[in-house]
Amino acid sequence: MQKNSVLIIGLTLLVWGSSIAATRSMASEDSRQMVKLPKMMQQHMLANMRDHLVALNEIFGELANGNADKAGEIAEKRLGMSSMSLHGAAHLGKFMPAEMRAIGTNMHRTASQFVIIAKDAELDTSKTSQRKVFKALQDITANCNACHQGYRIQ
Repeated sequence: MQKNSVLIIGLTLLVWGSSIAATRSMASEDSRQMVKLPKMMQQHMLANMRDHLVALNEIFGELANGNADKAGEIAEKRLGMSSMSLHGAAHLGKFMPAEMRAIGTNMHRTASQFVIIAKDAELDTSKTSQRKVFKALQDITANCNACHQGYRIQ
């Protein structure tokens, strides 16, 4: 279990470090597509993204504690397809370019797929099953990265 905790902490630091490095490299010349949102929608979107980060952190924590089922519950409630109405996706989506909207929907879809993989991992604790869990998490964050690499809001 300690190996899993070290692996989870390492992966978390890698994701955060990559985000910081990407942000620094883009600071000098930001070529991402600007998406203009009404101020209230901008604040709502930023709050959603911050909550996504908190949810990912909670998911990592539950996995580190051996609670794959609980990690799956958090993923579905806060990131999965069933969370879209909670996040106001229908309202926000109107302001997004089609590809940005597709990336967001895919992030929610991969989070819901993670739930299934996490439930299977609760029953099958093999290394293969654990690798599938981490791959499913990477699928979620790949969408986050794709969106942040391609778009910025104002």
